[in-house]
Amino acid sequence: MKNPSANIPSTQEALTGARHLSDQMLSGAEHAVESSRSLANETLDKAESKVRQLRGSIDPIVDKLATQAQKLARQSMDMAAEASDRAQRSIHRYADATTRYVANEPVKAVLIAAAVGAAVALLVASTRHRDSR
Repeated sequence: MKNPSANIPSTQEALTGARHLSDQMLSGAEHAVESSRSLANETLDKAESKVRQLRGSIDPIVDKLATQAQKLARQSMDMAAEASDRAQRSIHRYADATTRYVANEPVKAVLIAAAVGAAVALLVASTRHRDSR
């Protein structure tokens, strides 16, 4: 008979897996924020260029509105950056909490991971089964 504990990963492996998963989540969030920031900057640059082209023929009121729109766009970018920072801090807190939980409760952590893996496997299997009909 096989040793049942041979299939249970060590606490270190569980910690490494949890850290790797949290690092991947953080990396994905950072990439999404950076992509959003780049797109916003490109859009603002295009808008500023267009505003410069039209300035010669625009009413002062319209020019003022464009300036306010740019200011609002910059404020929105700043708010998005702040939200990104808050999200990164939250992800770090959750990763640290997960790491502490795995370190303090390795057996429970492994059982939870196994249950989640089984649930995902069942979902994938049921999806494949439906698709093959």
